[in-house]
Amino acid sequence: MSGSALDLVREYLLLGLRFDRLIEGFVDAYTGDAALRRQVDNEPRPDPAALARRAAQLRAQLPACGLPEPRARFLDAHLTALECSGRVLAGQQVGFVAEVAAYFDVMIEPGDPEVYRQAHAELEALLPGAEPLADRLTAYRARDEIAPERLEPAVQALSSALRDRVRASFGLPEEEIVHYEVVTDKPWSGFNYYLGDFRSRVAINADLGHRMANLPHLVAHEAYPGHHTEHCHKEAGLVRKEHHTEQTIFLVNTPQCLMAEGLADLGLRAAVGPGWGPWAAEILDDLELRMDGELDERLETAAAGLLGVRQDAALMLHDQGADTEEVLAYLQRWLLVPEARARQMVRFLRDPLWRAYTSTYVEGYRLLRSWLQARPPGHSLSQRYLRLLDEPLIPSVVRAELAQRSAS
Repeated sequence: MSGSALDLVREYLLLGLRFDRLIEGFVDAYTGDAALRRQVDNEPRPDPAALARRAAQLRAQLPACGLPEPRARFLDAHLTALECSGRVLAGQQVGFVAEVAAYFDVMIEPGDPEVYRQAHAELEALLPGAEPLADRLTAYRARDEIAPERLEPAVQALSSALRDRVRASFGLPEEEIVHYEVVTDKPWSGFNYYLGDFRSRVAINADLGHRMANLPHLVAHEAYPGHHTEHCHKEAGLVRKEHHTEQTIFLVNTPQCLMAEGLADLGLRAAVGPGWGPWAAEILDDLELRMDGELDERLETAAAGLLGVRQDAALMLHDQGADTEEVLAYLQRWLLVPEARARQMVRFLRDPLWRAYTSTYVEGYRLLRSWLQARPPGHSLSQRYLRLLDEPLIPSVVRAELAQRSAS
């Protein structure tokens, strides 16, 4: 790699680390040169407008730096995101849809209420009764909740079983490990802290009343074959073998996040597939936890039709000027959740760092689900999913492959 390319990648890393000085948590993970982190820590607090200008300057230098096209394309998309973050943090007016597009390389729009009505009809059929559907669903989910003191053993059992499957299907470094901890008072349900050297710490928020039906998805999402597995694969391949040092940093509000959340949300499908409900029920039964695996799987499949509701709520808050009570009512109506759960969602949507982040789950799942389904003849789901773990793909590249596949 040429000196100019090395310099540009180094400047990209410094830029990302400087954003973390403005808003704690902007750097989700950094496993690169510790000297760069120390350099940034010893600098004065940066000016966000200056960071935006620097992102634009680096982006303008990309065509002449000699990086191969996939790496240049990856950096171009991420510098676009950082330029927008700098502008937003500097107080410049950026429309919410444009902000999401710059961050995540995707255009968003409101969902179709007819799709939500169909999901409600499917849920009605699965949970018949005279009470309102929201009450029936809340009661069923309450029965499915797991006591906080039993949460960690259940997570460990599911993690062990998923790890065995992922090791067989996708491969894992021998030394990789995940440590779990139960926390409270967080805006998210779970969070992966990748520590480097194939190690992760996964925090699980006990405040949310986790359900047995949700735990397999949570463990798959955060660890096997989700975030932890992706970090391990990219560190082993792109970083250590191919020296793509831009992959040593993972930044919030960039296209990395949409790809990572999409592949993580599809993790249980990739690792277990249909029948995950009875599979998980058998594992939890060994802990004397009773889960109706077949019904839970069918309910979760039907509820997937409500995926876009949270993105609608974000658009209402940040694009349409709706007040909090209106958004709460919308979430309760379409997602069929109690007020307390809706308020937790709004808390996430109003967080300065996470306000746009809901689109990564919605659009990431939709895009990568379509891409996995559109795999070439003879390619297994595992082979297709492995590309997500190993390659520095961005949403526009995935969309182009889908378009090419549709045209052929």
